[in-house]
Amino acid sequence: MEVLEPQPVENKLDKVSSLLRSGRLNPVRQLLKALTPGEIAHLLESLPPYQRKLVWGLVDSEVSGDVLVELGEEARSGLIDDMETGELLDATEGMETDDLADLVQTLPETITDELLRRMTYSDRQRLETVLAYDEDTAGGLMNTDTVTVRSDVTIDVVFRYLRVRGELPEHTDSLMVVNRFGYYLGALPLSRLVTSDVNLTVEEVMNAEAPAIPANMPESEVAKLFEQRDLVSAAVVDEAGRLLGRITVDDVVDVIRDEAGHNLLSHAGLNEEDDIFAPVVPCARRRAVWLGVNLLTAFMASWVIGQFQDTLEKYVALAVLMPVVASMGGIAGTQTLTLMIRGLALDQVRKDNTRWLMYKELAVGFLNGVFWAAVVAWIAILWFRDMELGMIIAVALIVNLLIAALSGVVLPLVLKRLSIDPALAGGVVLTTITDVIGFFVFLGLATVVLR
Repeated sequence: MEVLEPQPVENKLDKVSSLLRSGRLNPVRQLLKALTPGEIAHLLESLPPYQRKLVWGLVDSEVSGDVLVELGEEARSGLIDDMETGELLDATEGMETDDLADLVQTLPETITDELLRRMTYSDRQRLETVLAYDEDTAGGLMNTDTVTVRSDVTIDVVFRYLRVRGELPEHTDSLMVVNRFGYYLGALPLSRLVTSDVNLTVEEVMNAEAPAIPANMPESEVAKLFEQRDLVSAAVVDEAGRLLGRITVDDVVDVIRDEAGHNLLSHAGLNEEDDIFAPVVPCARRRAVWLGVNLLTAFMASWVIGQFQDTLEKYVALAVLMPVVASMGGIAGTQTLTLMIRGLALDQVRKDNTRWLMYKELAVGFLNGVFWAAVVAWIAILWFRDMELGMIIAVALIVNLLIAALSGVVLPLVLKRLSIDPALAGGVVLTTITDVIGFFVFLGLATVVLR
């Protein structure tokens, strides 16, 4: 029995880089033949542009289309731009409908037209069915390679049909049951099929409760459904209930991976499709926008500080302690914000539990505020020999941690209602709030108490 152990990507990269430096391209070609399309895509995305193009030229044309689908959008576009029309058309040969639909949307229009002309009528109809839906919906995610059976036939008839067919699509764990008009009735799991009496009808054996996913359901909801019900595949239906296709677990894994990358990179204003080895100028342009937003928020905090310039000139200790107030508020708010974004993504945060969450986070913020306020106040008193200064920073910390907790709960809800991605904008807005409130409370109290 073969035991599969994943080889670290670093080993593959080191080996490929070494072979490229020595000019030995044939061993690289042999290495690529032993990898899956997903592994090749990962390898390509881990190479600088000049090595990536060289290795891409060694990829077998039979798997190049599947590799392109696995690549991030920016890395894929860079390779497609250098490919001839014939190469692109060859790459699409034999691709599954859902993967082909993803790739077609990134191809130049002239190549897409030529590709459609080359396809048979039935294949073109299946592709157009998928393309009719947004790519981030169940319809855009589905594959049309479903195996259907009628509910009124016997299991023996199904066996004979499958023997004639000879092969099942990948990830087939169930046959889709439809009536003579193509309406979805349920699923016939293969496990039930092979263990049932051949004289029984499909209707007697099938699972009528097998879920049917509406074609317009967002892909994030599809992923949740697969997770909650441990599905391997599920039927996709139109508004009338007619069977359109099916979604398989490998497609859902891609959705989960993309969402994880999105949540991670959005905090920095980046896109999960961005290429880590992209040219300098496009990278600088994308990041400049985010830096500009942060600069504006920084000026807001600086403006607040400027209102207390006279106080700062008299008490230098305030300038030393200011970063403590802002930093503690920012960290506390980010903790709450991250939990809320995760809860929203998993559909755990709803109207009926939002108030409870807010009270809970305020309580956590208050307890942490009191504890760390005591610690910071004690340090400030020992450091500057000033009891009033210690009390001022203690109060400022408690207030800022409470504001941070409140903002961490409310901000993502407000941003989501405004159709703004909380993962993208929440961090900047939250930091601005905690900085401005923290500085205002700390310096304001100091102005009143220490004059």
